[in-house]
Amino acid sequence: MANKTENPADPFKKALAEATRTLANDPEMGVTYSVDPPGISNDGLRLPQVSRRMTRDEVMLARGTADSYALRRRFHDGATNRRYAPEGDLAREIFEAMEHARCEAIGARAMPGTASNIDTRIEADAARKGYKSLVAKEEVPLSVAAGYLVRQMATGRDLPEGADVAANLWRAHFEDQAGATLGELDDALSDQARFARMARQVIDDLGYGDQLGDDPDGDPDEEGDDQEADAAEEDQPDSTGGDQEDSDEQEAAPDQSQETQTDAAEAQVSMDDMADAAEGEESDLPDGDAPLEPPPPPAVSEADSNYKVFLQQHDEIIRAEELAEPAELERLRAYLDKQLEPLKGAVSRLANKLQRRLQAKQNRSWEFDRDEGLLDAGRLARVVASPTTPLSYKVEKDTEFRDTVVTLLLDNSGSMRGRPISIAAICADVLSQTLERCDVKTEILGFTTRAWKGGQSREAWLAAGRPQLPGRLNDLRHIIYKSADAPWRRARANLGLMMKEGLLKENIDGEALEWAYRRIAARPEQRKILMVISDGAPVDDSTLSVNPANYLEKHLRDVIAMVEKRRAVELCAIGIGHDVTRYYDRAVTITDADQLAGAITEQLASLFDIDRRKRARMLGRPGRAA
Repeated sequence: MANKTENPADPFKKALAEATRTLANDPEMGVTYSVDPPGISNDGLRLPQVSRRMTRDEVMLARGTADSYALRRRFHDGATNRRYAPEGDLAREIFEAMEHARCEAIGARAMPGTASNIDTRIEADAARKGYKSLVAKEEVPLSVAAGYLVRQMATGRDLPEGADVAANLWRAHFEDQAGATLGELDDALSDQARFARMARQVIDDLGYGDQLGDDPDGDPDEEGDDQEADAAEEDQPDSTGGDQEDSDEQEAAPDQSQETQTDAAEAQVSMDDMADAAEGEESDLPDGDAPLEPPPPPAVSEADSNYKVFLQQHDEIIRAEELAEPAELERLRAYLDKQLEPLKGAVSRLANKLQRRLQAKQNRSWEFDRDEGLLDAGRLARVVASPTTPLSYKVEKDTEFRDTVVTLLLDNSGSMRGRPISIAAICADVLSQTLERCDVKTEILGFTTRAWKGGQSREAWLAAGRPQLPGRLNDLRHIIYKSADAPWRRARANLGLMMKEGLLKENIDGEALEWAYRRIAARPEQRKILMVISDGAPVDDSTLSVNPANYLEKHLRDVIAMVEKRRAVELCAIGIGHDVTRYYDRAVTITDADQLAGAITEQLASLFDIDRRKRARMLGRPGRAA
């Protein structure tokens, strides 16, 4: 039987998030749903909320917004954009609107379905801003009209209702001032750098050339100009021939799949961008200089570009069931249950308390004095007393409760051996069941190392002659006990793995926290909570013996600062026997492992209470459950 508390919109949200990642060609991109305005950032996309009722307008708006931002993510290069972006505010707005329209048009040409979805988004936006009833072009931002007109010219599709009014008010002005320049649109569409130069010329044609700033391509002397012209003439036949060849292939194979067309468009954009970048670099070099050095490899950590790892090829991210046979997991689980039987009742009572607090926030309320709905029997007395009084109806209303995912990141170091790790395992187990009943998904992760005092990484370092300051010098082991989408019953036995002799070794908290953060940040839920359970500072003898004494601790602080600064994930921590408040802003320290269950429950409950109070203040009513 289906869970009655399950949000019927969840399957649609998950499917849309996966489709959006595929369209953006970014499988790790975060996709969230929020009542806040939609947007795009380095962390991912924020899409319009879809309620439990899943009205057609909500669904279509979410799909159109997702397609629009996914196409920009796929076909937009930030470095090229920054190179050509104008300095003035109005010029930059026009430039950005035209670039966004370019990305949408590339996708619309290859995939007509996305064009229809984006039309829905544009129509909703135009209706919200009242463009349909406008009569003067001064009432429409010039940048908005520029985006509409470029999209229409590039796709050949009629603009949606409202948007067509806004575009038509400015159409004559654009055609008179910049019609000749816009004639290059089709040729420039798949080349962002060429399109950017065309957009700058359009802005100049419209009379805003003073806002463009310096020419990003520079002003070479006459000799250099002739050389570049010759080079351009030599390169032009290859480029034109390639375009013509692609065009001929498309005409010869009209049934070519949309996916192939999209990949071809993406490849063309990438190749052209690389060519433009190479030309730009060569033009900046004086004669006789050597080519530029290749870019350095990406940093190991987003939080600290100076954090180093000597060797990563022996690190592993592994599921718990891969570290032991099913029979051994069942035996270890039985041992865990037997060892903690006296404690399990107390943990369950605390979990039930948390469940009641969560469900209180999911209760429904009624809207009264409606013109339709269910007859309000409580107000029939008014009708009896005054027959002319109209009947009163009521409508059931869902209290907003944001989709939430919780990650428990457990320290699996040797110092947790014994009662601390046993209690941590059983608390994670019971809370996973509790949150699942409340429709809150839970992920349980663990972190340790594969060896004591360095493993294969240290051996490779010794063989390399012991270079100075090698960075992290041990092999990581990150364990997935339960993924967020896995039901508790399937992962139940996995938690027994923490009882396995020899599993718990050393702890490198910074990299583990960054790994857990990347996992939860990519989830589609609106609200993300990451709870760390540890018994002290990061320790790895192999690493600390050949690096500064605070090397791992500094990286942990940098990762915490990054997570808290981005605010995509709510971070809290529980320290067992050690003060972790010096690392985490939201933290509690317990002196006895038996207090862990209560600490976890109260931390989670307080986070939900804070969320409720914040939303209550936004809505202007007291922070209490319905």
